[in-house]
Amino acid sequence: MLESKRRATIFLLLAFVLAAIAGYLVYDKVRTLNAELGGMTKIYVAAGSIPSRTLITEGQIKTMEIPNRYVLDSYITDKKKLINMVTVVPLEEDDIITGNMLKPATELREANHRLVAMYRSDKVQFDQVVTTNDRVDIIISKEENGEKKTELFMKDVPVAWAQGKGKGFVGVALEVPLDDAPKLINIQNYADHIRVLKANVGKEETQIESQPTETEQQQTQGQEIQAGTEPNGTEQQLNENPSQQENP
Repeated sequence: MLESKRRATIFLLLAFVLAAIAGYLVYDKVRTLNAELGGMTKIYVAAGSIPSRTLITEGQIKTMEIPNRYVLDSYITDKKKLINMVTVVPLEEDDIITGNMLKPATELREANHRLVAMYRSDKVQFDQVVTTNDRVDIIISKEENGEKKTELFMKDVPVAWAQGKGKGFVGVALEVPLDDAPKLINIQNYADHIRVLKANVGKEETQIESQPTETEQQQTQGQEIQAGTEPNGTEQQLNENPSQQENP
């Protein structure tokens, strides 16, 4: 009886020692793996279904932690990179959002408008540096039936954005209706020469404001008549010459 108890005690101690060794080995392995992975990093993923070409909102995203070892440069780790962006592909819940899926949201004045880029080249000439929200006129020179002619192609075209400033200016994106976009692209490809002129916005309005209105002119004339002057500023003779009154 005593011999069996002694053997049981030895087996229990041996099992405890083996379990402790196994636990330490597992712990050491996990610690080694964590050291190799380098901790955890939060990345942004889709919180639900996100249709393509729609502006990303805060309610459509959430964070997920993954080991640093598996974090790629294209993963989004900063929420600011998602501001005013749209996805070019549809996303489902828990899909990782990457930089190559995103594009800046285009703010067009009309839903049926499109942006057409126009850059400086041997064919395209900008007479002035153009900035965002300017307006331009497009003049083209072409040859038709052996006759060369220059004509106004488009007038007052809005500039959605301009690339470069001063000497670094290289071109613009023009906002045009969808029906006019193929025409603009066509003249970029086949016109002999294109001149882009900056529209002189505001000059005509200033001239109109500086001229008196018809109502103001009538009020001024009425005041002059009451003061005893003609509308043209000359004095009106209200009393005749006394010498003429004495003669019959």
